[in-house]
Amino acid sequence: MTDALPQIVDSHCHLDFPDFDGQQAELVARARAAGVTRMVTICTRLRLEPAVRALAEAHEGVFYAAGTHPMQAAEEPLATVDELAALTAHPKFVGIGETGLDYHYTADSAAIQAESLEIHIEAARRTGLPLIIHSRDADEDMARILTREHAAGPFSCVMHCYTSGRQLAETALGLGFYLSMSGIAAFPRSTEIRDIFAAAPLDRVLVETDAPFLAPPPHRGKRNEPAFVVHTARVGAELYGLTLAEFAAATSANFDRLFPKAAG
Repeated sequence: MTDALPQIVDSHCHLDFPDFDGQQAELVARARAAGVTRMVTICTRLRLEPAVRALAEAHEGVFYAAGTHPMQAAEEPLATVDELAALTAHPKFVGIGETGLDYHYTADSAAIQAESLEIHIEAARRTGLPLIIHSRDADEDMARILTREHAAGPFSCVMHCYTSGRQLAETALGLGFYLSMSGIAAFPRSTEIRDIFAAAPLDRVLVETDAPFLAPPPHRGKRNEPAFVVHTARVGAELYGLTLAEFAAATSANFDRLFPKAAG
């Protein structure tokens, strides 16, 4: 590692999505050239887990997680705790999810989303692996469920691509959870999101791309990829008054703590 090329982690991407078909080796190589030494690729439909697992197996530094995305909760068979727990036997399987609540487009499936979320929470609790949460336009219900479930038995968790309100952030941080900064935090108009991160403890912050979505400037509007996490990290470093190298080291240490199976 050199001062010019800090090592950093992309804690959440989707390498199996069609945008990347046949290009994963080049994506991983570009990420590595940018200093991104590790990444977690997320399976959003459990029936696709074998393909996502194969990507993790094929590439050094690529780990994976699996769950049922809330926007697909009404379309996919309901997962079971045993099914999710069985996946954890794989050495590169590092997290449960993504799961959560999304009322922006799929509020009509709120009940099945909540049921699916509770199953994923129990799997995280049983296995000790971190829960990966997607939350959109569902702050009150998400805070209520997470608070209730954590009181029933603790589990670790990251609020991925955090764009929700200040109150949910405070609830999550109060439960010992982490907030993950995506390219949205680098958008010029995302002042409120940057303020939420600036108020969060540095030791509870991760960075991610959510690739192929949400590319940060200067790539906004284009296909995102893991190499671009460095641009978001520069914004995070500014928020905390740190150098890029210092922020990269801090968020990588946070990642290691939350995702011990992927620790460097």
